[in-house]
Amino acid sequence: MVARNAALVTLLLAAALPGAAAPAVVSEPALSADAALQAAQGALAACRKEGQHVSVTVVDAAGRPKVAIRDDGAAPHTPEHSYRKAYTALSYRMPSADVGKRSEQAKGANIGPQLLPGMTTSAGGVPIRSGDRVIAAIGVSGTPSSAGGGEGDARCASAGADRIQ
Repeated sequence: MVARNAALVTLLLAAALPGAAAPAVVSEPALSADAALQAAQGALAACRKEGQHVSVTVVDAAGRPKVAIRDDGAAPHTPEHSYRKAYTALSYRMPSADVGKRSEQAKGANIGPQLLPGMTTSAGGVPIRSGDRVIAAIGVSGTPSSAGGGEGDARCASAGADRIQ
């Protein structure tokens, strides 16, 4: 038993040593400024085609805003909500609507993630992928919804993400 524990400790120490296995510099795909602009413009155009005035936010892989635009006539809360939708989609690597569905299914048992700063469970946030990796996300806020769920926002966000995927 002592030998087994010593071997386990040795393995844990080896894994914790600097430079043991992890490279010092990593290279990850990133969304360019031009691609972020294309996505935002695509979402904005899709919403305008439906006669809607919205805000659109594209966040990078770290959740920082890359592009943010508030259309003429968009409500004052929409810039913040579009950011939260994008941030949620990025954080969970799934549409923000799916995060909302998961929380409904949990019936309040797993409310913790909803209480984190910057999160929302409303539809309108969509991840942007490069292959199988989420490299950014787009959020749209401002279309009316009878249920308050942002279904129109999600359509516009998907239209924007589709411009670069």
